[in-house]
Amino acid sequence: MRRNHEIDYHIYGEEIQIVEIELDPQETVVAESGSFMMMDQEIQMQTMFGDGSQSNQGLFGKLVSAGKRILTGESLFMTAFTNIGQGKKRISFAAPYPGKIIPMDLSQMGGKVICQKDAFLCAAKGVSIGIEWQRRLGTGIFGGEGFIMEKLEGDGMAFVHAGGMVIQRELLPGQVLKIDTGCVVAYTAGVHFDVEFVKGIRNMVFGGEGLFFATLRGPGKVWIQSLPISRLAGRLVSYGTGKRKEEGSILGGLGNLIDGD
Repeated sequence: MRRNHEIDYHIYGEEIQIVEIELDPQETVVAESGSFMMMDQEIQMQTMFGDGSQSNQGLFGKLVSAGKRILTGESLFMTAFTNIGQGKKRISFAAPYPGKIIPMDLSQMGGKVICQKDAFLCAAKGVSIGIEWQRRLGTGIFGGEGFIMEKLEGDGMAFVHAGGMVIQRELLPGQVLKIDTGCVVAYTAGVHFDVEFVKGIRNMVFGGEGLFFATLRGPGKVWIQSLPISRLAGRLVSYGTGKRKEEGSILGGLGNLIDGD
């Protein structure tokens, strides 16, 4: 028997996705502020401190839960959506930028998944959204996600979002996968996360890939994104503030002049 609410869902779209969740009477889904898209009439919305995973928490416990979310870069509040009507009702949540929504059944993943900050989208009520500290100094400083990552615990469905294409890998015991530090989306609790230096002076200075790899050692599942939001934002800034090279154009800089740039 699940301790968390059991919800059905369907994911629509390709590059910019939405997840539609079907709620039975009195079922609840909790979501990040700003992710809501649309819902049926008899779904009640309630803003709350923390994730609502422990309804018997006192005020201090709720403040601690909310404070942990601030450390991961999330909003102080979360929103709960409950079906108070008769029959099934539907509610939809939208991805914040181009990429994929990843459904995770925590009951099939040992009850715990660690993910990058800002990855969480929504989950069945009862799923705990907390923090995971990177205990090793080098991993915290150079791991791309800092000392704090998000931790999803429970036995219900949770949904996270990643940029670009998402690949899932199953690592065997002792198997190591080297990844760009910003491309790590999430991994199960059995995976060991660390960083290592890029070898070779020329690779470090001229490689353009940074000084560190993220190394993930199995056993467990790993989710990898092709387009971290930081990389996308950096490209947009560079294109917005820099001059175009006019690649393939015989006009070169004259084209910019004609365009008024």
